[in-house]
Amino acid sequence: MTSSAPSGDLRPIDRLLAIMARLRDPETGCPWDVEQTFATIAPYTVEEAYEVADAIERNDLADLKEELGDLLLQVVFHARMAEEKGAFDFEDVARAINDKMVRRHPHVFGQETYASLADQKAGWEELKAQEREGKGRAESLLDDVPVGLPALTRAVKLSKRAAGVGFVWPSAKEVLEKLHEEVRELEVEVAAGDLEKARQEMGDVLFVVANLARTLDVDPEDALRFTNAKFARRFRYIEQRLAERGRTPDQSDLAEMDALWDEAKVAEKG
Repeated sequence: MTSSAPSGDLRPIDRLLAIMARLRDPETGCPWDVEQTFATIAPYTVEEAYEVADAIERNDLADLKEELGDLLLQVVFHARMAEEKGAFDFEDVARAINDKMVRRHPHVFGQETYASLADQKAGWEELKAQEREGKGRAESLLDDVPVGLPALTRAVKLSKRAAGVGFVWPSAKEVLEKLHEEVRELEVEVAAGDLEKARQEMGDVLFVVANLARTLDVDPEDALRFTNAKFARRFRYIEQRLAERGRTPDQSDLAEMDALWDEAKVAEKG
């Protein structure tokens, strides 16, 4: 049995909420939507957030509009499932973030003043610390840094928390020295052929890289996305040039492809 979609006369957000309620209806909804849970939807939520970031990276505003809609749908989906359990609904989600934004911007919505952007950031972190303390859940300063974050992002957040209480290298110079030290330790394990220890040392190298990114105020995920795009762009150049010669990469060799890679670099600079 089918029925008409919620009226287009509704406010767009109200129509979206009504659509989701219909999709989740146990009797007349979509079987796939009905069987979903927070856990099964979570990967899609993460994926949609990355697709938003990708549209921004490509400066594709038309695509960004669509991807933001997909991400909003994820919020509505989770809120609907919570409402069905009697936990909270979409209005509660919006109310909570409204309250949080007002609370965290006392210089805009209150009487607080900050002398600089650095002071504002410090004030923001202090407010977040007070919120964590108010929740009374974390035994460690690091407990509420989500485990599900991308590993590099979580490494930055862990090191940032530790840096907030003074557990931090004083400058980028010291972080670079530590990075060189960790790379040397990795080289030792690679030379010894101990792949398990090499895996652990690789983790140490990446954690220090994340610390260096934090020290330099660089988002490592953003920096790596940029380099990934650059690698893909240059490798496509190699494929195109080889195709002009009637060959594919697996019919070439490293020397030829490396020379074409250098050509791609020169072409980009030009």
